[in-house]
Amino acid sequence: MVGEGELAPEFELESDRGETVRLSDLRGRRVVLYFYPKDDTSGCTKEACGFRDSLPEFEHEDVVVLGVSPDGVASHAKFRDKYGLNFPLLADPDHEAARAYGVWGKKKMYGREYEGILRTTFLIGPDGRVERVFEKVKPAGHSEEVLATLSS
Repeated sequence: MVGEGELAPEFELESDRGETVRLSDLRGRRVVLYFYPKDDTSGCTKEACGFRDSLPEFEHEDVVVLGVSPDGVASHAKFRDKYGLNFPLLADPDHEAARAYGVWGKKKMYGREYEGILRTTFLIGPDGRVERVFEKVKPAGHSEEVLATLSS
């Protein structure tokens, strides 16, 4: 997994609005890059709605919020519209970004092992280096946890 102080891996992913988003285009701003497993599931919805509700506070700090999952653009658009999400959701269907950040790996559920997204958030500084890594994220209250880091 990419660690604190390391250069954040570059990515180029399509957003829920069909736009191409590149990390390098956001240089000079802080970025919250959060990886989540699946659109419209209970935990992912809690996490996304937390970021939605906190977005004015992130914008006040000039921080960009980006959500990334393996779901496609159409799924992201449906998820965005259903919950009024106000930040870009990025499609990573080939898991390239997830692998680059080290958040694609083995998971267990109900005794079954499979590969998937390890729910993780990266706070990337204006210089493109990772300032903070949040592993094994608990969806409820996560946006507040990230906001608290910004002011400390």
